[in-house]
Amino acid sequence: MEPVKILFAEDDVNLGKVLAAYLTEKGYVVSHATNGEIAYELFCQNTFDICLIDVMMPLMDGFTLAQEIRKVDKKIPIIFLTAKSLQEDMIKGLTIGGDDYITKPFPRDVLVARIQALLRRTAHQEEETNIYQLTDSIVFDKKRQIVTIQGEEKKITTREVELLLLLIDKKNDVLERGYALKKIWGDDSWYNSRNMDVYINKLRKLFKADNSIQIINVHGVGFKLII
Repeated sequence: MEPVKILFAEDDVNLGKVLAAYLTEKGYVVSHATNGEIAYELFCQNTFDICLIDVMMPLMDGFTLAQEIRKVDKKIPIIFLTAKSLQEDMIKGLTIGGDDYITKPFPRDVLVARIQALLRRTAHQEEETNIYQLTDSIVFDKKRQIVTIQGEEKKITTREVELLLLLIDKKNDVLERGYALKKIWGDDSWYNSRNMDVYINKLRKLFKADNSIQIINVHGVGFKLII
């Protein structure tokens, strides 16, 4: 079983080092960013299982960072860490997409317990969404990497699975090219961009038999899965 990967955004360097070291001792893989902009870059370039976000940070505050993350990933668990205990701040954090809210100072074991509880809920939800009924005639099995079209099973590659999952997550909305490239390939070079176009075309050919689903280009921005 792969270790849980945590994106940890905290501008207090000393607190950040202490918490990152503690979480590492507990078996987590921690990427620590000291401001919101760095955290967002890390998020775009890597895959994480959960985000721990301090609210008060320079360059990009925690609420803004969470909103940017939610634009591209609606499911990743987010826990806010803050010195503020005002009810309106808690409400704002949960309203914009946070899953939990911990007020500083807090015992480190309480943070670990909150992380574990949130990951258990997320794992249960993911188990329920391994199968995607895209249209009346198309079913996508994420775990088996199989798309069934009108009863015929077709195996797809890992890259196609990753792209299709991003498109599904942004269904009927725009999947930005740059975000998809950084999320899957790690950078948005010309070479990787051409590779992505090849996989997009393969998915288009796969869905050609059903005119109720299509992947369109959004000029200069990215792609949109329309169902």
